[in-house]
Amino acid sequence: MELLPRSPGDFGSARYWDRFFRQRGQRPFEWYGAFPELCPVLHKYVRPRDKVLVVGCGNSELSEQMYDMGMCEDIVNIDVSDTVIRQMQERSGSRRPKMSYVLMDMLQMDFPDAQFQVVLDKGTLDAILTDEEEATLAKVDKMFAEISRVLQVGGRYLCVSLAQAHVLKKAVEYFSQEGWVVRVHQLASSRDKQQFVLPVFVYVMTKFRKIPGSAPQILEICPEEQDKPMRVESAERLVAAVKDRQHYALLCSQLSKTPCGEQVSLDLCDKESGKPRYTLHVVDSPSVKPSRDNHFAIFIIPQGRETEWLFGMEEGRRQLAASAGFRRLVTVALHREQHYEGMAGIQAELSGKVMELAPPGLPARQQVPFLSVGGDIGVRTVQHRDTSPLSGEYVVEDVKGDGSCYFRRLIFLHNRNVVQSEARLLAPMPPPGQKKRRKDKKKPSPAEPPAAIDKSYLCCEHHKAMVAGLCLLGGPDPLPGSPLAVLVVGLGGGSLPLFIHDYFSQAHVAVVEIDPSMLEVSTRWFGFFQGDRMRVHISDGLDYVAKLATEAQYDAIMFDVDSKDLTVGMSCPPPAFVEKPFLQKVKIILKPEGVFVLNLVCRDARLKESVLATLREVFPLLYARRIEGEVNEILFCQPSPEGQRDPTELGARAQALEGALRQPGRPWDSSYVLADMLQAVKIL
Repeated sequence: MELLPRSPGDFGSARYWDRFFRQRGQRPFEWYGAFPELCPVLHKYVRPRDKVLVVGCGNSELSEQMYDMGMCEDIVNIDVSDTVIRQMQERSGSRRPKMSYVLMDMLQMDFPDAQFQVVLDKGTLDAILTDEEEATLAKVDKMFAEISRVLQVGGRYLCVSLAQAHVLKKAVEYFSQEGWVVRVHQLASSRDKQQFVLPVFVYVMTKFRKIPGSAPQILEICPEEQDKPMRVESAERLVAAVKDRQHYALLCSQLSKTPCGEQVSLDLCDKESGKPRYTLHVVDSPSVKPSRDNHFAIFIIPQGRETEWLFGMEEGRRQLAASAGFRRLVTVALHREQHYEGMAGIQAELSGKVMELAPPGLPARQQVPFLSVGGDIGVRTVQHRDTSPLSGEYVVEDVKGDGSCYFRRLIFLHNRNVVQSEARLLAPMPPPGQKKRRKDKKKPSPAEPPAAIDKSYLCCEHHKAMVAGLCLLGGPDPLPGSPLAVLVVGLGGGSLPLFIHDYFSQAHVAVVEIDPSMLEVSTRWFGFFQGDRMRVHISDGLDYVAKLATEAQYDAIMFDVDSKDLTVGMSCPPPAFVEKPFLQKVKIILKPEGVFVLNLVCRDARLKESVLATLREVFPLLYARRIEGEVNEILFCQPSPEGQRDPTELGARAQALEGALRQPGRPWDSSYVLADMLQAVKIL
């Protein structure tokens, strides 16, 4: 039995629907769900004394169930199919005396104006608006005009739809321009069995008298998990919000059927503000042997630690999932703009939502564990937030790391998963003569991190490698007491130039920074300062180097400058800094036995190979040090091939330098081993 139409246009044909209902017989055909799914929304907008018009009623049981459940009784059902109207008149009979079935075309209705308080449409608009041809749109305009005519002011047009973009856009634009209030509800889906993979929506168009002039549009969306509607600013934004929910439904459907080959990422947004509240990554580990208790788990990443390799990188999350021993792990990152009520509050908030991401084969009523590091959600305190004309919006925040250490971080919000600069905070010491707190006294709150910067600690592994590169400088014994002229392009929080200044007592450090806001941030929040041996020049690094390109004057030149252009596959440095003409200028201002150190962050393999080839053309001697677990690669470039050293010799020189830097009374991070940094280099 062939029930499908030969063309989309048949959906608007009375002949097609007569044939459809003759062949289908008395079996109800429910478009987009039955009464139980629709009831929660209908109860909000249909009152018992309302006069209701159902357009394109078909043989759905919806009107009968609304009548029988006492929702309302004065219901008029119309359809263009004589066959279905006769069927429904016979089926309803005299059992529902206040409800009627009438053969009528909704494009030319016989009812007087303002006859109804509610017009209900279950799939009819979707059946008519199958394309955006001129004839189709004209038919829909006629339908909307008739609905508007027969509705009273204050009446509601309730349209149940799959909300295809062109259908939703047409309905929203038409009625909002008429001055109606438009609200879109997402129906709660059946957890046992969904007739449609895509979610079902109900458009609620409330009729108001049109106000002359440009009255503001009132457009709202009400997701399935909340009753309070969210206001949106435009029809385009409303369509986009619906599309997001449709994509989410498709994703959940796919994840419930098959393991995901690649990691899936999605944001869950705050109900009030609409801003991202949680970022979820779904990680499957097919190699983990299945058992009853290892199907599925949720891992809450402590605040401030989402940038760590284990949590922030795809390979790190894959390793985390495998070590946790679950076939599917969902990692959850918490956003800095949001407030959280501890682990229990997060678990209560996410329990229902994460179950929509459950893997295939999850046993019924299986308890899904929530995991974390240390059992808490971490500490994050935003100390400063501002916007720079050059760097965009940024934050300075203190976070609790692994153990009891606190760290201060600078993060550019256009790339919020990358820590731009980081410094360890020192635990506060009591003033001289003051005794330590007694054990029974109130302890300081764990949410109050210390404020002093530990300048002896280099948080970033690539900074450690860059400092270790000073071992490549000429001379038999590169001691920290030797005169040293260093140029650093890119200030950030200032930890790299500060370390060189403090540990190389005869070093004169020139820092070039294009963004004056960063000088203010580094000075106020990261303990940076200027003096006789440390000067900052607010300038474009390209211009600064070009002006100096007349003579060799620097022992070491270091580039640690980020790119603002996220469309390029290289985030550090900007492409102009590795073009051959500019690199030749860098070589001019570098002393013959000096070293040029470049922090390269490039995910584009072809672009990276091109950069390396250009560097080799300019600098005959090139070493590379890959930073484990990160994209960063530190390149050490020298202008003469005669100074080439093998990794063993470099390790020995690094060990000698480290011994000289470890002076009595001077703090030194014991985890920082210069020799380890250079023994892993390779000559390119």
